[in-house]
Amino acid sequence: MKLQKWKKLSTITKFVNSWWSYKVDKYLLPNGVEGEYHYAFTHGSAFIVPVNDDGKIILVRQFRYLNDRFSLEFPGGGVKAENNYIAEARKELIEETGFNGELQYAGEFNPYNGVTNEICKVYIARNLRPSNEFKKDESEEFEIIAYSYKEIEDMVNSNEIYDGMTLASWALVKNKLNLN
Repeated sequence: MKLQKWKKLSTITKFVNSWWSYKVDKYLLPNGVEGEYHYAFTHGSAFIVPVNDDGKIILVRQFRYLNDRFSLEFPGGGVKAENNYIAEARKELIEETGFNGELQYAGEFNPYNGVTNEICKVYIARNLRPSNEFKKDESEEFEIIAYSYKEIEDMVNSNEIYDGMTLASWALVKNKLNLN
């Protein structure tokens, strides 16, 4: 039997903030059964893997409230409605590291396709230079650290790096870096 798409009947937005909306869709299955689907709607996200001229890769360490622990991550964030992926990637790179650079598209993924429509686009940033546009978001504090390819691999394998967006981004770019 060939798979068939579901038909969206309606959408209700229950809650909205700056990063996502909580929505409920009514749908119709191919067999005629109606259902309800709850999900987080976003405009996507952009993650950046910044590579220094010496081949070291920049990560940011920050406190993550929901898990009450610190996390090593690639810079990144949610795409705002008025922005696009490349503009958001550049903004996040500058905001979280203080650097600007040349962005190369590396790939994309959905972090949790049963719960959100979010598509995360991943970029490699090279030819980094300090940015005069550097301005941190008020709710974010970062420790900026540069690691070698091997150090990152070791931290992934030991679970020191546990953030899913960072792990997926690393899986997309690590063979494209030519650093190991």
